[in-house]
Amino acid sequence: MQNASHQAHPFSEGRSGMSRLVALLFALCSGLAVANIYYAQPLLDSIAEEFSISHSSIGIVITVTQICYALGLLLLVPLGDLLNRRKLIIIQMLLSVIALIAVGTSSSSQVLFIGMAAIGLLAVITQTLVAFAASLAAPSERGRIIGLVTSGIVIGILLARTIAGTLNDWIGWRSVYLFSASLTLLGIIALFLVLPKHEPKREKLSYTQLIVSVLQLYRELPILRIRGVLAMLIFTAFSILWTSMVLPLSAPPLSLSHTAIGAFGLAGAAGALAAARAGRLADRGLGQKTTGVALVILLLSWLPIGYVHHSLWLLIAGVIMLDLAVQAVHVTNQSLIYEVRPEAQSRLTGAYMIFYSIGSATGSIASTQVYAWAGWTGVCWLGAGVSAAALLFWAFDRYIHRNSDQ
Repeated sequence: MQNASHQAHPFSEGRSGMSRLVALLFALCSGLAVANIYYAQPLLDSIAEEFSISHSSIGIVITVTQICYALGLLLLVPLGDLLNRRKLIIIQMLLSVIALIAVGTSSSSQVLFIGMAAIGLLAVITQTLVAFAASLAAPSERGRIIGLVTSGIVIGILLARTIAGTLNDWIGWRSVYLFSASLTLLGIIALFLVLPKHEPKREKLSYTQLIVSVLQLYRELPILRIRGVLAMLIFTAFSILWTSMVLPLSAPPLSLSHTAIGAFGLAGAAGALAAARAGRLADRGLGQKTTGVALVILLLSWLPIGYVHHSLWLLIAGVIMLDLAVQAVHVTNQSLIYEVRPEAQSRLTGAYMIFYSIGSATGSIASTQVYAWAGWTGVCWLGAGVSAAALLFWAFDRYIHRNSDQ
């Protein structure tokens, strides 16, 4: 009787009981968590002025946050395969609230940096939520659910700059972090009420064995290595655009305001919303074709993006194309790797997203350097080159697999 009642639970593993409303809650909380590491980008000037930090040093805020995020992917996300995910999510979100309040009320640069480091480390809760959603969904709907939740993440990344810039103009940079703390607290209450209290038994591993097993996944799963490299390349392209786009838009002859530049995030969000469709295609066994089409779109997107000084409408079209393509490949990647080892979804998420961090950091550094050297045209050639490399890598992998199957 007890076993039967457990199987009847709408969130039981392997059942299609995850409603769209709950998936949207996961997407909202995931987007809110990941936005915390992007709020600082349009706030750097204000923070530097208040704490008398030089402009050459204030970039450390972003670096510290991103490094701690990468550490969290390796050290915290795999815990979802070891501990009760409901408790893990609630505790980490509560700690995030404390870190956000610490930053929002910081009286010294030391407190600020410690708080930002904690925010970066704990922002990986968004990946624990993705893995949890994948485990709660039925295999037949897993791609759709991952697509929906991941849409929330990308929209959170893109809208973070817009929200932060607007709140900074209205009531100061501290309000951004206090506002996020308030929303995170509401998210905690909602998840506490919704998340299932009973979960399947976890593997009995020590923490050291758990981390070692993450590294073993790279050796054991070719699909993780292949999809990880694709993730690194597409997020390098993504970061090349979004890191450097502010430079031509804010400079003459365009000279757009930060609020207007932030609004381009809305165009990117429109593209990201198409991600759930890619998840459905992966559910139907069309993951490889979806990847190929998306990578072609990614490469073509740099053509309209290159005409930023001729037409902002062309830039908007290119931004939508690029974000749609990146999101489609990202969702397909996750759908395919989760199929291989369902019991290791948190570890797979951490292992896969480390490639994302490498790509994001590489794109940010490379794009600003190339812009200083060769302007916007150079940035677009760099982005197109990385996108072409991703397409060629995918095509080469397909060629190898076809030959090995014959």
